[in-house]
Amino acid sequence: MLKVQEIHEIIKLIDESNIDEFCYEAGGTKFSMKKNKGEVVAAQPAQVQQPAPVQQPAAPQQQAQTEGNEQAKTTTESKETSAQQGGSDYDQEITSPMVGTFYNSPSPDQDAYVKVGDQVKEDSVVCIVEAMKLFNEIEAEVSGEIVEILVKDGELVEYGQPLFRVKSK
Repeated sequence: MLKVQEIHEIIKLIDESNIDEFCYEAGGTKFSMKKNKGEVVAAQPAQVQQPAPVQQPAAPQQQAQTEGNEQAKTTTESKETSAQQGGSDYDQEITSPMVGTFYNSPSPDQDAYVKVGDQVKEDSVVCIVEAMKLFNEIEAEVSGEIVEILVKDGELVEYGQPLFRVKSK
């Protein structure tokens, strides 16, 4: 059975993560949480306030200018996304096998397990993911060079979330 302190920690972790719903069942006890999505309600009043069509001649120009800016942003964003995908020369990703907190070193006063440019083997420990006060060493499961670290130390990670990008040899 979960202790109150453990439940508080789970609530805090879920609140800080992107998880919307969480269920835990053990020993005949079931514990589940669901986030209240308040951001939808906050977004509706902004849509309700439409500018009055007082300035008819200026509105089409502003609309065309806004649409042009949005198209430019979309083009720029898609170029940046493709540059990030194509710019990083990798062919494998190391993903998180669980939900938890990512740590890049065994303790705060020690060096990181891996840095960009480091060579890893399949059994190399690359990080720790803490889940429910258990520190789980995560192995690379691939061989190659670390070309990108996608998560910051102390950040919450989801199951299957990419942590590292690796270029195989």
